[in-house]
Amino acid sequence: MKTTHVYHQGRLEEQQGDTVREFPVVLHVNGREIATLIASPHDLRFLVAGFLRLQGFVTCISDFHMLAVCEDFGTANVRIKGELPERLKPVLTSGCGTGITFNLPSAEARTVPAAPARVTADTIFRLMDELNRRSEQYRSHGGIHSAAVGDDQGIILAAEDIGRHNTLDRIAGEALIKGIDLAGKLLVTSGRISTEMAAKAALLGITLIASRTSPTDMAITMCEEAGITLIGYVRGGKFTVYSHPETIAAELGRHASPTGRTIPGVTGVILAGGKSSRMRSNKALLPYKGGRFIEAIYRQMSELFDEVILVTNTPDEYAFLPCRKVPDLHPGMGALAGLHSGLHHSDTPHIFAVACDMPYLNSALIKRLATLRTKADVIIPEGEKGLEPLHAFYGKQCHDAMEKALQSGSRRIVSFFPEARVCVFSRDEVTTFDPSLDSFRNINTPADYFELRDGERVKSHPEAALAVHSG
Repeated sequence: MKTTHVYHQGRLEEQQGDTVREFPVVLHVNGREIATLIASPHDLRFLVAGFLRLQGFVTCISDFHMLAVCEDFGTANVRIKGELPERLKPVLTSGCGTGITFNLPSAEARTVPAAPARVTADTIFRLMDELNRRSEQYRSHGGIHSAAVGDDQGIILAAEDIGRHNTLDRIAGEALIKGIDLAGKLLVTSGRISTEMAAKAALLGITLIASRTSPTDMAITMCEEAGITLIGYVRGGKFTVYSHPETIAAELGRHASPTGRTIPGVTGVILAGGKSSRMRSNKALLPYKGGRFIEAIYRQMSELFDEVILVTNTPDEYAFLPCRKVPDLHPGMGALAGLHSGLHHSDTPHIFAVACDMPYLNSALIKRLATLRTKADVIIPEGEKGLEPLHAFYGKQCHDAMEKALQSGSRRIVSFFPEARVCVFSRDEVTTFDPSLDSFRNINTPADYFELRDGERVKSHPEAALAVHSG
């Protein structure tokens, strides 16, 4: 089930629902990997057999010596009569049914655009209505996809094609020839949004995608990571927001969450006051997962807490984050001053504080720590090297003790602990949620950053010979 937000009569309301799934199947024929089929995850043997037939590899069932599909590992192993050509020459088709691409584009490859302005529902409806009016071929004989890019002034470029992926390719080409920058623009389309569409939009710097129909689960994940607002089912005065609803200029209504999606009575606090001296640049702004490093931290925190506060003395650098920014009340006094400021400015009984360079926050661990917050003033986990004060809960009762420590010139977070009730969540308990203790891993040097980035790329984009996309 996926939490989405449905716009209706000026409000965004949460709802739970299923999303369309994409399932990659790596196809091996006579021991050679020839393609990755992207499809719905059912009757995959029919998909494999039909693909090989229509590609001319087989003509009848007796041409198969073996056809085995393993859904658990996403592989299909086939042996057929005869030998495959020494060199397979893929043909780029319309993109629907057997559209082939050698590499699925990564949203990380895009240039990070400026933070998008909030978009009104009226702008989205007007762009979609204008797209419908321009869809001449669809009105005449159907079976044609259409897409357009624009802004609050209207459509800038539009295209129609038999393949939904091709419409975006056409727009990208026309923009290149005419010297039109698409960064920060909005994309409206008649077709389903898959990962390829989302990745291409990210490469162009598109900040919002709206479709008359649905996105897939993988496209939703890609847009969440790339900072793109993804909208589906734009029709009848309503639409569904699948990622980044904060960019829609509408009142965000929330029903009581029986699943406990957010932790009540706690403000998330991100500390972004470090000098990043070993990194030699502001590590919070380094590219990561299609956006900036701190955006990934913010998204994780905003999923856990109703409000997230950023403690920074340079708020203009973080104008793209839709949250409150507060300064240190004791500048130059390190992380303790950041915690003190976050606690001072929060409107809740507790805060949960992290640094801006901790990409592996573990929601289950944080929620477990949250259950202990009424038992002490500080709930702090133990890591490999000892206590982890920048991954801990702090109650309002700590404020005066922090102030006293700062007034005395102390910069160490633990310096006020003798004045507070402290509950330590042992390392053994932590490992039941996070066996590798990655929750406490941070990024201090260029080597740390490149190791993290390269590791994420390997996990997110394993090599494949081809990617064949369903229509």
